[in-house]
Amino acid sequence: MSIPCKFERSILSHDEHELILRSHHPEIYDAALDDLKALRQRLRGMRNKERTLARENRRAVRRKGARRGASFPGTVEHPLQRKQVFTAALKHVSKEISRREKLAASFSPRPATGDTSGEGMRPLPNTRRRTRVPPARIGRASQAAKNAAARDPCSRGPVS
Repeated sequence: MSIPCKFERSILSHDEHELILRSHHPEIYDAALDDLKALRQRLRGMRNKERTLARENRRAVRRKGARRGASFPGTVEHPLQRKQVFTAALKHVSKEISRREKLAASFSPRPATGDTSGEGMRPLPNTRRRTRVPPARIGRASQAAKNAAARDPCSRGPVS
């Protein structure tokens, strides 16, 4: 389930909201890969902090442990909602990083073009026997049959 920007703005401080906005639609595509990885680390830290606060508040409500950070504003739900916002932003950033890495992996690096092609393709020698027939011998057998037929009138077949 997506979290509305208005809700994010209402439960986050100005600095946190600016950080979260970098994980949204137009800004996430303009960021460099290294910036996204740094953003992912910051979001993980913020999410983990809110998760810890939410766990401690739940323990304090059940009277399992002493309440830490008495000046912490809000109820038990407030850190959980903040954690959800950071988790959603972290998912956006992680998906964008993995998308870019998959895209980069699909394009194989090309070798640099140089002046020569190196060894390149080598021609294979023809394995068939190479024979050269002189032009005078081409059609020789058929001409010999024509000449023999012209000399011998009996070999022409039945005369009608």
